[in-house]
Amino acid sequence: MLRSFVLLLVLLVSLYAQSDSELLKRANTYAKSSSKTDQFRAYNDYKNLYLRALMGDDEKLKKFALEGIVSSGTKLHIDVSQYARELLHMHSSYQAPKKQKKQTKHTSKTKKSKKIKVKSSHKLKAVRWKDGKLVLKFDKKLRNNQINYFTLYDSKKKKYKYIFDIHASMLTKSQTLRKNGIDRIKLAQYNPNTLRLVIANSKKLSIHFKKESTTLYIRMNKAKSQKTYKSVAKKGTKAVQSYYYKNKVIVIDAGHGGKDPGALGYRRYREKVVVLQIAQELKKILRSRGYRVYMTRDRDKFVKLRDRTKFANDKKADIFISIHANAVNRKIAKKAHGIECYFLSTSRSDRAKKVAAMENSADLEDMNFYGKQCLLNTINSHNIIAANKLAIDLQRGALSTLKKRYKNVKDAGVREGPFWVLVGAQMPAVLVEVGFITHPMEAKRLANRKYQRTMALGLANGIERYFINN
Repeated sequence: MLRSFVLLLVLLVSLYAQSDSELLKRANTYAKSSSKTDQFRAYNDYKNLYLRALMGDDEKLKKFALEGIVSSGTKLHIDVSQYARELLHMHSSYQAPKKQKKQTKHTSKTKKSKKIKVKSSHKLKAVRWKDGKLVLKFDKKLRNNQINYFTLYDSKKKKYKYIFDIHASMLTKSQTLRKNGIDRIKLAQYNPNTLRLVIANSKKLSIHFKKESTTLYIRMNKAKSQKTYKSVAKKGTKAVQSYYYKNKVIVIDAGHGGKDPGALGYRRYREKVVVLQIAQELKKILRSRGYRVYMTRDRDKFVKLRDRTKFANDKKADIFISIHANAVNRKIAKKAHGIECYFLSTSRSDRAKKVAAMENSADLEDMNFYGKQCLLNTINSHNIIAANKLAIDLQRGALSTLKKRYKNVKDAGVREGPFWVLVGAQMPAVLVEVGFITHPMEAKRLANRKYQRTMALGLANGIERYFINN
């Protein structure tokens, strides 16, 4: 009882170290940044605000927090569907006043106020290229909160979109700009108060921008691809190799083992066997690329959950990756399939809870030990930012590699979940569900050594992308 009280007291202190207004202001500032790291910080701050709102029964703060979670989470490709539904429900209670739009007087007043906003906003005076940069010149000094930058990826059209929303208006009609190596650049008035610049390209770009008084400078170049790096490394540039690989330590955790078989799947394939084989393939690939790699288990033995992250901490690992295979009951076994990556969180998602309940069941002693600590390790933890990035890179790496060789490879998303095996890790830690061992097609693939090697190659590529980008 005393221990639980102390943990709860620490939680409350961490939650209320800053006022709601200060935390909201900081989150809003991070959300407007073009930095991906700042977007993760904003997402984490909004989550903390949401928790405060629940504890204080503050509906107004809850609404602000949910809007921030959905906005920043969507930009980061995090599954925020639960929060979006909750926000939609809250919004529905505020829609009654819209009926007033039918009244002519109110409509005219609204139009007048909109016109005033457009007149008082910044005007774009000139657009030109200078030293390879796109230069946007405005009539007044720009403020930080006038510029909102975010990125999107259209998986169907295979297009990357880099979008700038600027609180300003154009003096001319929309225009299409040209630059060698860029598919399309369009500048247009998105709405009366927002000027939108869209940079679209089939290949990933490196976008950098800075604001100086009345001018916005945007530099766009082709991102350094992993293939380019590999070709350079093969030529014998040891300096490049040492820059990326020196002292990088990776701990791979093959889930379950020994007395804990994990999930029993299609044709009685066992999770503990499949994930160990994939983990061993991943170790080979990573070591061949120069990484220092350790495994929590290299044979069929049982390892307590708490000992797995302790092992990673003792090795001073840079990242910790726990490999598992998903499972569902027979009734829906033919429907559920796909690859998922999870990072530590006290997620309220039903999907995350079901998966976590299955993976957590191996060691009840550890669950009791970490029961209260899990929430504390999640809130305000800097590792949640890096783990989220790692999960995204692992997911992308696995999917892109597998889809080149296999059909019907499903992206089940990057999610948050309360996984006890990740609690206590002092480095970015991610749990990968490599597929559903209960799905007929996916189970056969997971038991196939060629597919296992391809999966491992994809995960290795994701790890490499993570280290290069961070």
